[in-house]
Amino acid sequence: MNTPAHHSGNIQHSSSKPDHLRFHRQHAHTTSTFGNDWFGLKAEQFARFFGTPFFLIAQTVIVAVWIVVNLIGLTKFDEYPFILLNLAFSLQAAYAAPLILLAQTRQAERDKLLTDADAQHREALAAASEQRQVIATQNTVQLVDLLEQNTKLTELVRQLTEHIDTLTTEIHGKVLKPE
Repeated sequence: MNTPAHHSGNIQHSSSKPDHLRFHRQHAHTTSTFGNDWFGLKAEQFARFFGTPFFLIAQTVIVAVWIVVNLIGLTKFDEYPFILLNLAFSLQAAYAAPLILLAQTRQAERDKLLTDADAQHREALAAASEQRQVIATQNTVQLVDLLEQNTKLTELVRQLTEHIDTLTTEIHGKVLKPE
């Protein structure tokens, strides 16, 4: 993966489809602030899981069952005011907050790299557009020059045609002269 072609930023594949990610691919080897180690990746997965509907519904069901079981007296492991439940929420918040911040920091780093890649892409498009404009201007100048040359050649051909006509008339006049 670390071949020179991967670091060039202008990777072209053999297929005819354009490579829309060529400016992003050069950043694929970079790591985020917290690296791409097992802990960072798992922490980010957990943080993403905390915001899913499945987690929120499951947590709501567990809390509801916890409260109902303790209120109706099926068990007495956490009676009102639910100190153990509050401790569980505090413990969850103590771990969730840093994991969410870690995930946000990693995402911000990725967003920054992709924004930089997009800016490079826009700059490359602008440079290519300017280059095409210069080429179009050069082509226009050449076309005008060729048209002027063509006009001169056409005028020269007209003059030569008139001269040939005059000479032909003179030759016919001398050859076909009545004696």
